[in-house]
Amino acid sequence: MMTTRNSAAVLAAIALTAAASSHLAAQRPEAGSAAQGYAVVNSDAVALTGVTLIDGSGGPAQRGRTVVIEGSRITAVGADGAVDIPAGAEVMDLAGHTVIPGMVGLHNHLFYTAAGGRSAQLTFSAPRLYLGSGVTTVRTTGSRQPYAELNLKAEIEAGRTPGPRIHITAPYITAGGGMSGMTMLESPEQARRFVRYWAAEGATWLKAYTNIRTEELTAAIDEAHAQGIKVTGHLCSISFTEAVALGIDNIEHGLATNSDYSEGRGRDECPQSLWDDATSIDVNGPEAQATFQAMIDAGVAMTSTLAVYELFIQGRPTRDARSLEAMAPAVREDYLAAKAQIDEIGRSPEEFQTAMAYEKAFYDAGGVLASGVDPTGNGGALPGYGDQRNYELLSEAGFAPHEAIEILSANGARVLDVFDDLGTVEAGKIADLVVMSGDLTADPAVIRNVTVVFKDGVGYDSPAMLADVRGRVGIS
Repeated sequence: MMTTRNSAAVLAAIALTAAASSHLAAQRPEAGSAAQGYAVVNSDAVALTGVTLIDGSGGPAQRGRTVVIEGSRITAVGADGAVDIPAGAEVMDLAGHTVIPGMVGLHNHLFYTAAGGRSAQLTFSAPRLYLGSGVTTVRTTGSRQPYAELNLKAEIEAGRTPGPRIHITAPYITAGGGMSGMTMLESPEQARRFVRYWAAEGATWLKAYTNIRTEELTAAIDEAHAQGIKVTGHLCSISFTEAVALGIDNIEHGLATNSDYSEGRGRDECPQSLWDDATSIDVNGPEAQATFQAMIDAGVAMTSTLAVYELFIQGRPTRDARSLEAMAPAVREDYLAAKAQIDEIGRSPEEFQTAMAYEKAFYDAGGVLASGVDPTGNGGALPGYGDQRNYELLSEAGFAPHEAIEILSANGARVLDVFDDLGTVEAGKIADLVVMSGDLTADPAVIRNVTVVFKDGVGYDSPAMLADVRGRVGIS
């Protein structure tokens, strides 16, 4: 006999202990663990009914859908009443709710920087903010404490700690000095040695930073590919088209870091006028289109990080009450002071509109656009909350709801080579799903109304998880 409850009851329920098959046991929360404490749906079989589904495939929203989960996998998706629900399944009546795939964050650090020169490794708050916001997979995209991140990844995989799947990026590589905590490469051989070491330690990505030189980046890319790992970059000294020619796999941030449009730039030079040069171009003109075509032809994706760039624009609505509550009091105070100053002297709103239009033009040209929050800068873009903000900003940039969800989920899965298992809501894939109250197709702000997040078929209490980080961001 099927059991039924609505979403309000889900949040108050006590989790059931599911009997999982041996190959999935490590993916489910360990009894008595911090992860298990947030689990509110842990049945052998679950059916979500009555939902508006944006499945991540790039197709439009579907209304009145049923999604069936058995163990850690989705086993059926279809119209209400047309899907066989297993006997004894827990049925969740979710009329008035939207379901999307678990988000895949491609620029989602586990450290955080904020106004006042603050920096903290968020081993407690970041994984809860990510998972509680609906981000079920992250790539760290540059590490400051790589062993802390490797250890956290192991704890999450063992089911002892709540959090997303983590794809580890090695410490940053750059050149020229002046970047504390980054690896300063002085030769191609050092680059190769660095890559071999971190590949052996478990990193699956490298990240090049602004002053990297051509010889060292070439060696790093070649060695990375020989080791079966990939390379992305926050570029400047090397332009997007130059990096594509070297064999890079992904490029971060979009327009603001592309020196393709800086006339007279010398070899391996990061121009001081980068932002002004970039934001003065016609995003539909031949220069931009040449960049896009080079990336598309080589299969190089672009990572959108609009949420962090918005923080430096005059007059933008970057005082999210949830983020302010999550910050430690001193962090909040300094952030608000920094934001007040930026509203007077920051970059212009028109430049930000150009940066958004650049990403839309890349997507429209056929480019693979993914997204991530990058919780750095002055601290206003928090893990998870900033990923949600990216959805709102992509909507503002002109993306339809189904396009924005594909960017936040499926495209990230494609870049990470996990699309066979993640990124869309379809039978056979791992049951990573986000349930939110309201109609996301009618109001982008619904992306913030997360009630339950499924990861590996286990439903986690989003509000409880997010409540536990209040006042801790910037500390732990």
